Amino acid sequence: MTPLKHGLLLDGTARVLVTGGAGFIGGALLRRLLVDTDVTVFNLDKLGYASDLTGIEQLPQAADRHQLLQVNLTDAEATAAAVRQADPDLVFHLAAESHVDRSIDGPAVFIDSNVIGTFQLLQAVRSHWQQLPAERQRRFRLHHISTDEVFGSLGPVGRFSETTPYDPRSPYSASKAASDHLVRAWHHTYGLPVVLTNCSNNFGPWQFPEKLIPVVILKALAGEPIPLYGDGANVRDWLHVDDHVSALLLAATRGRLGESYCVGGHGERSNRQVVEAICAVLDQHNPQAAPHARLITPVPDRPGHDRRYAIDPSRIEVELGWRPTHPFETALASTVAWYLEHQGWCQAVRTRAGFDGERMGAPGCQAVRTS
Repeated sequence: MTPLKHGLLLDGTARVLVTGGAGFIGGALLRRLLVDTDVTVFNLDKLGYASDLTGIEQLPQAADRHQLLQVNLTDAEATAAAVRQADPDLVFHLAAESHVDRSIDGPAVFIDSNVIGTFQLLQAVRSHWQQLPAERQRRFRLHHISTDEVFGSLGPVGRFSETTPYDPRSPYSASKAASDHLVRAWHHTYGLPVVLTNCSNNFGPWQFPEKLIPVVILKALAGEPIPLYGDGANVRDWLHVDDHVSALLLAATRGRLGESYCVGGHGERSNRQVVEAICAVLDQHNPQAAPHARLITPVPDRPGHDRRYAIDPSRIEVELGWRPTHPFETALASTVAWYLEHQGWCQAVRTRAGFDGERMGAPGCQAVRTS
């Protein structure tokens, strides 16, 4: 199957609402919509600590076709008003608190944002959808974006699929599992036209520098110890954010209503393998500081750290013709190069957020978040 061009996928769609569009994945989706389509994009975001609009605002298309709606989804009235203002034909729901270590230290905000926020959005979107004219109502969809972490932890074999039972192990993954269940319930009870996706670990440009790949890059550049949880053998399935965006557009417009699609990059790597690969790329860019791998420093593991995630993306590949096009090694090299060129941005967003790389989730240890 030959993938459709994005303009054809969104043919007949004029107004798109993206929640969490100032985040990493939401921002990548917004940039794709602005560059490759003619839709008007409404960006509903509370502008939290990791939010940033730099990558969006630098696009000339943003001046006319991007509108920021600064709203916290937990505010029912403000959310309903924002949905009415956007008057969308399509909704992508990406807004979420997403860092496992932060959820260990402060689970309440994850319940508020991911569960209550999703509930308030569903109520507002249902009201909007029910009053649409028949043709727009027929075409309308809500796409809820979730994570593979809702499935729990795998052993050395097997992969997650759409039929894997839910088994969340952290406050973060439990809150996302709850939001998934709410979306499905609103589909089955009220008929709301929804599609769901569960993705693996994303990486690429413009990711807030508290996740594994950007933190390792910045630590290595500074000549600081590169902390690594436990034995470093925890495995994740890595997916370049641009491949994820392509999957989101296909699922939202061509996916079967009420169904979910697992999105993974065929990129299983242990955390140690990822860190060592980053160090090898940095050795090429900065040979006088090589070997950067000498900076890798094991630290105590995170409580309840899931051992392995891996996704079987067969359904979205067979039904929708999606394939990842960014091999891990080349995508990692381009991502490292991007961060090397944007160290000023990294420092600016960290300073604005008041984040200096401190460990969360296990007080007294210095380590990086990996999911």
